[in-house]
Amino acid sequence: MSGAAARLAAGRLLHLVLDKRRTLDEAMVADDAFSALEGSDRAFARAIASSALRHLGWIDQAVAPLLSRPLAATGAEIRALIRAGAAQLWFMDVPPHAAVSETVEAARMWAPARSGGSFLNAALRRVSERPSPAETLSPLALWPEWLAAALEQAYGTQTAEALALAQLEEPRLHLSAKADPAAVAAATGGTLMADGTVELDSGVVEILPGYSAGDWWVQDAAARLPARLLAPQAGERILDLCAAPGGKTLQLAAAGATVTALDRSRPRLERLKENLVRTGLHADVIVADGEAWAPPALFPKILLDAPCSALGTLKRHPEGAWIKTQGDAARFSGVQARLLDAATAMLSPGGTLVYCVCTPVPAEGVEIVEAAIAKGLLARAPVTADEIPGFEAALTPAGDVLTLPRPGHHHDAFYMARLTRPAA
Repeated sequence: MSGAAARLAAGRLLHLVLDKRRTLDEAMVADDAFSALEGSDRAFARAIASSALRHLGWIDQAVAPLLSRPLAATGAEIRALIRAGAAQLWFMDVPPHAAVSETVEAARMWAPARSGGSFLNAALRRVSERPSPAETLSPLALWPEWLAAALEQAYGTQTAEALALAQLEEPRLHLSAKADPAAVAAATGGTLMADGTVELDSGVVEILPGYSAGDWWVQDAAARLPARLLAPQAGERILDLCAAPGGKTLQLAAAGATVTALDRSRPRLERLKENLVRTGLHADVIVADGEAWAPPALFPKILLDAPCSALGTLKRHPEGAWIKTQGDAARFSGVQARLLDAATAMLSPGGTLVYCVCTPVPAEGVEIVEAAIAKGLLARAPVTADEIPGFEAALTPAGDVLTLPRPGHHHDAFYMARLTRPAA
């Protein structure tokens, strides 16, 4: 397989993601050119696409002055290959000759891009002569302007820049153990963290020791905290609302709770069912709309992992900042508020509810919680530092948890709050 074939696949992935608004995972399944690659070629194509998406704001801003016409006015396929070439030249230490010549050759292999080969060649040669934009551009330029402005306003420039730079790191693999985290760490060669997460640099999940036996499942370290804050007990009835893909359901079930896992997505719940079978755990799985479902009896504990913009997972899914618009992000708050109202109605008086979202955007997190508290139907049950070992610095003054990036920590950005329904 030629080096051009890998560049072609990378360009096609970027086209599907940025012009067709697919996730990178969806694009890799859908694209024939990528599927035809094997081994190192496939890994290289994915690495190019991932690097381009992680650095997209820098790439587009730095490339623009080098072109004879605006990037947005360039054909979608050539635009994708420019981004793929720039990622190689500025962020992947690929030799300039190979990056330019093989990416231009990829254009010749891609019918819609064939006529733009000369333009692409000139653009990439200019890119190869310039230093990386990492040397001159603000970290906030990695993001669309609306996202940079929103997070800078919420947290200040320093924290917002740290959030942006965090997405440039390769994500670590985090495992949750069904029973014995130390044994899982020893078997997989991972590091046992203070919160019980097993962290590995990387790995092919399906071939790691203990996968087939169901000894663990993949789950970001911050994503483990919401279930922990419910303090699940053996035999306790707990509703996991918006449960798919199911990491928190598995946590609750492993603690011995009697879990009802509800989600509106049947395909995503199939993945949950597969993991229940693999781990030997049990939950009652229900396909239903959480806003409309009426339980046969109220629950003493509920975990609501609400649908959100997922802008706290950009390290794992860097395309998220670019395939969602400001309007898309704004629409989530209405859904979140309605789901929290519905969950409150399903909660027993005196019961406990944990609300969480995998985004640092206040409009989807603390503002939703404060609005619910203001209605008088819920009260905050503040989290204490001893409940979140390894995440003590994530505790907010109000007693919520916000897992923003910190040196040496490789988790997603989650917001969570523990709430109670006053006793009747």
